[in-house]
Amino acid sequence: MDSIWTEGLEKRVFPKLMNDISADTLVVGGGMAGVLCARELTSAGVDCVLLEADRVGRGITSGTTAVISAQHSVLYSDLVRRFGRDMAKGYLDANLRAVKRLAEAAWGVDCDFEMRPSVLYSRTDGDKLRREAACVNDLGFPASFTEELPLGIRAAGAVVFPNMAQFHPLKFLNAMARSLKIYEKSPVQKLEGMTARTDSGSVTAKHIVIASHFPFLDRRGMYFMKLRQKRESVVVVENAPVLDRTLTEDAEKGFFFRSYGGSLLVGCGSHDPGREEEDFARIGLFLKEHIPGAREVCRWVNQDCFSLDGVPYIGRYSHALPDVYVATGFNAWGMSTSMAAAGILTDAILGRKNPFAHVFDPDRPMEPGPLLENTVHSAASLIPPTLPRCSHMGCALRHNGAEHTWDCPCHGSRFSEDGSVITGPAVKPINVK
Repeated sequence: MDSIWTEGLEKRVFPKLMNDISADTLVVGGGMAGVLCARELTSAGVDCVLLEADRVGRGITSGTTAVISAQHSVLYSDLVRRFGRDMAKGYLDANLRAVKRLAEAAWGVDCDFEMRPSVLYSRTDGDKLRREAACVNDLGFPASFTEELPLGIRAAGAVVFPNMAQFHPLKFLNAMARSLKIYEKSPVQKLEGMTARTDSGSVTAKHIVIASHFPFLDRRGMYFMKLRQKRESVVVVENAPVLDRTLTEDAEKGFFFRSYGGSLLVGCGSHDPGREEEDFARIGLFLKEHIPGAREVCRWVNQDCFSLDGVPYIGRYSHALPDVYVATGFNAWGMSTSMAAAGILTDAILGRKNPFAHVFDPDRPMEPGPLLENTVHSAASLIPPTLPRCSHMGCALRHNGAEHTWDCPCHGSRFSEDGSVITGPAVKPINVK
């Protein structure tokens, strides 16, 4: 299912890697994070090569709602409680800087960039949102509390972040990728030391950035234990109100909204892979109740990596790989976090101190409760005797009837019905016979 962002978009094609080359830095992954990292490094004078398994921007980035905000759910009061005020302020400041830098990068680019307040609301717990607004104010940002929402939504309370934004992600990405050294249709099969091998060539580099959504080096970093996969369903409708803000509900399966042109994007999530039809039904009921005249334009499902503590993993991949870096676990907030990652990783590679690097350090201690819960969840998918099995770590796959794919509930790999890989960390096809 194609998203609204791919409709009528000029297709920019980069060549496939067909020989062995070298570079100072290799970036693996051509989504928003990978392209922004490569752009930042190239702008700093670094000889940088980017490898993309399919087409630039046509993976997770093509399914984003492209909301640019430092408001990442009810996060800041939780960060203060668990990690302290300095950590929470570092996270906030890193994302506020990223929003500003995205606005600067979009200046003069035909990407439908618009400043919009972002609003986080709850239908049930106004006090929680009041506390979040007060916390963010204490951290130095002028958030406000309200109970007024559009679309006939009855809210117990909402937090408003002014001066956030939205844009067309693929128009923006095409502009950012224009001057970069990129090879498409070049999936990395494995790393041998500091050489990344594809089926038709290799890149040897002094530094490597893994920005491929889910890190595929299983023997280091333990990311298969530190990440959860969740999917979000989106329906685009016409004949609907045009919003002057973005809206996100503070709930496990809450709704989220933004306008683009004359269309309204209505999303619902998050759910485990293979449960898409349930969310599309919930969106349909919402539209029937609140916007009965709406006409569907398109629908799709996107997938996100979630960290176990609400903070992305950005930095050195592991102590055993001192020149390999990672950017993952964006918790469905990939726009600002991608720009934050670009700055942090560029500074790391150039040997510069970054004021926010410690906040996102992938090697930080994990809370044992969420780590155990995630491990048990993945292990449970190894038990069923059903076939086919994921070629990554052998989990039983679920058939996704909405998209005609096989989905892995453990680590998010996805396969077409003929068994070929759509999304990693799997790199090998499966046998579906």
